[in-house]
Parts: sequence; structure tokens; C-alpha cells
Amino acid sequence: MNILLTGGMGYIGSHTAVLLAQAGHTVVLCDNLCNSSLSVLDRLETILGQRLAFVQGDIRDTALLTDTLRQHAIESVVHFAGLKAVGESVANPVLYYANNVQGTVSLLQAMQATGVRKIVFSSSATVYGDPVYLPYDEAHPTEPTNPYGRSKLHVEEMLSDLAKSDASWGVACLRYFNPVGAHDSGLIGEDPNGIPNNLMPFIAQVAVGQRAQLGVFGDDYDTPDGTGVRDYIHVMDLAAGHLAALEFLNRASGWHAINLGSGNGTSVLEMVRAFETASGRPVPYQIAPRRPGDLPSYYANASKALQLLHWQTQRGIDDMCATTWKWQSSGKK
Repeated sequence: MNILLTGGMGYIGSHTAVLLAQAGHTVVLCDNLCNSSLSVLDRLETILGQRLAFVQGDIRDTALLTDTLRQHAIESVVHFAGLKAVGESVANPVLYYANNVQGTVSLLQAMQATGVRKIVFSSSATVYGDPVYLPYDEAHPTEPTNPYGRSKLHVEEMLSDLAKSDASWGVACLRYFNPVGAHDSGLIGEDPNGIPNNLMPFIAQVAVGQRAQLGVFGDDYDTPDGTGVRDYIHVMDLAAGHLAALEFLNRASGWHAINLGSGNGTSVLEMVRAFETASGRPVPYQIAPRRPGDLPSYYANASKALQLLHWQTQRGIDDMCATTWKWQSSGKK
């Protein structure tokens, strides 16, 4: 199958590209490189032994996308491209709606123009908002609490309307929990610009000596050790979820929202201890006040993914930490 990955040079996109290419698919990457690097293309070539096709451009360029879909005879799209920092979305919501929502409209126009009717969308558990109950399942109310989450929900709703209007569309909205880890080669991993927004890359930067200490926001939550609990998923398990979703859409149509998570929670301090073991390095931390809007804990009910996609996570916290450390300590970024 010929598959276009928008945002394919990014963290999750690049790992998914590896798995899709290894499964025998022809992968085309499209990215504007706003949060990624051309060096990823060379790293992918080293891992795969082949050069993947790459188109540099913005998904809001409908003409470029239309040409790309036609030129490469694309059959399915995996849509990763979008901005993803909650704090930035609060400070600059128009930027998020322009990139995430307007960009998706542009992509869908190009897909309509070229007859491509299968799309896997990179959504997020942030669409759920504050938990009414846990674990989150796909029937949980969707009440996102920030512009980032709302942009993801808007896209999901657009895709749902599209699938209702035309039965030939097949749509899988994959609601990620907390992707972490890196490829086993250590050649690709999460490499955020500036100060990391997520826990794992921050811990890794402290362990490697790039940052002095980790700030742990709150140790008085109603959790086993008082720190926040999250559902972490290894990025290669996440990549496998996309492959499974593409295979599912080959036999199903309509709109489907599916959680991708482990179903288990890990606290901040549990992650710190696991990373110290994996790296053999101390991870100094300081307890700081709770951040407004942070939840004590959340985790997935991933039974729908098992039922529809025949998918479940295979890797645990130790492997997440070990592969992250291999990537962080390689000095090749």
C-alpha cells in the first residue's frame, strides 16, 4: 500500500514510518520541519536500508498535497501533522486552530480531489477532559479543557461528519495517551525544541546532565506516592497501533475512535526510579506546587483496540526508559 504520513518526520511519525516500511508498504513523508529535522531522513535510511520519499511543505498547502497524493498514487493517509503543546495552545489558540483544524481541512480537500478515502488520525486522550470516571473509554464524555484538546476534537468531529456523508470513507481516530521511548537502534527518538513539555524527555535531559533537576509538580495527590499518575505507551507500540488501524480500515469503513494506551498508570516518582535504573545515573528532583489543571491520574481502557485492531501494548516502563536513555545518551542528535 502507498501511504502518506503528514508530519512524518516528527517523533511518532518517524517511528511509524519505520514499522510501515518494514511491513512492506511504500511510505511518503510530508513535513514542514517546524518541529523536526532533515537529519531524520538520513537516520531512517540507516535503519531501513532505503531512502523514503520526502515532500517538504505545509499541510495548509492544498495544491501541494493534491499533487503529492496523485504523484505517489497514495491509497491511505496517516495524519500526524499538528502542534501539540497545551501551554502554547492556551497562549496562542489561533495558531493551533490554523495548524490543526485548518490544516486538516486542507488535507481532506486534497483527499476528496484525488479519491483517497482512508485516513488514520493522530488524536489524543486530551479530548476527554477531566475524568467523569476512570479508566477512560471511548464512550467517556469529550470536554477538552484547552485549545489543543479542542482542536483535536474539532478534527474528530469533522471526520465523523465526513464519514456520515459518504459511506466510502474509512476513518480511525487514535486517541493516544502518553507516548515515550525510542527506536531500539537509538537513532531516532523524541527531540523536543527548547524546554520539554513532557516528563520523559525532561528526565532524560536531567540524567544526561543537560538540566540540573526535575520539577515534580505536586506530591499530595490521592495516588500511591502522592505524585501524578499517567498511562505511558512505548512509541513502537504506538506505531504498531497505526499499522493495525490501517489494516482494519482495509476491511471496515465508517468513523471509529479508539484509545491507544496500556491501561496501567505510572507515577512521576516511579518513572524517575525506573529511569535511574536504566541509565545508571541519578535524576535529582525538587517538589514544586501543583500546576493548575493537572489531574491526579488518568489511564486508558484499551479493550476496544484489542477487539477491533487485535492490538495491545507489548513493552513496559523498563523498556521505555532503556530505549529513551540509549537515544538520549547517543550524542547523535
